[in-house]
Amino acid sequence: MRVFNKLILVIWVSVSCTTTSKNNEGLPFFNSAELNPEWISSDNPNYEKIHTIPDFEFVNQEGKRVSQETYKGKIYVADFFFTTCPGICPMLEKNMSKLQDAFKNDDNVLLLSHSVTPLKDSVSVLKEYAIENNVITSKWNLVTGDKNHIYDIARSGYFADEDFVKTGDVNAFIHTENFVLVDRERRIRGVYNGTLAIEVERLIKHINMLKKENNI
Repeated sequence: MRVFNKLILVIWVSVSCTTTSKNNEGLPFFNSAELNPEWISSDNPNYEKIHTIPDFEFVNQEGKRVSQETYKGKIYVADFFFTTCPGICPMLEKNMSKLQDAFKNDDNVLLLSHSVTPLKDSVSVLKEYAIENNVITSKWNLVTGDKNHIYDIARSGYFADEDFVKTGDVNAFIHTENFVLVDRERRIRGVYNGTLAIEVERLIKHINMLKKENNI
């Protein structure tokens, strides 16, 4: 029943955003955990108050520091996973790989996957996972680090934890299928079900829309 309800929600969001965008220009912004799309023009007083991803610092599969500076001026897609996940994570990896292939030669588009089990997903574990899944390090960072930092940015930065919105339980395990599209100004421009091929295709279209928005 839960999967069925999610499918209905995905279809509703897709239709809703498509219908609304006919009366608005470009992609919306997402400013809260409710994930309500908002079209805000640059001359709107609220434009400067649009939610942005906070600063972060993690370590990637090569043992190198990854921060907001790594993604400065880039369009990127973020998600949350763990290497031993037997459920949705293999599908998330498969669809992230599709994004990697789609933008393999485009330096303006990057990927960022956060481990939600950072104590288990050490640099060496992430390195092995990256090799097994043909991850291109210059394109796609798999990161580990302080668990509290990862969980906080998932919830308050990317609004990626639906259960936390409902329960407020900071100790709950994060397990989300969301892919989050972030623009060059670190603002959220789309949220997608990363397990669904149709959502990944929509995400690719939206990335290209952002590129046109930025004339790149």
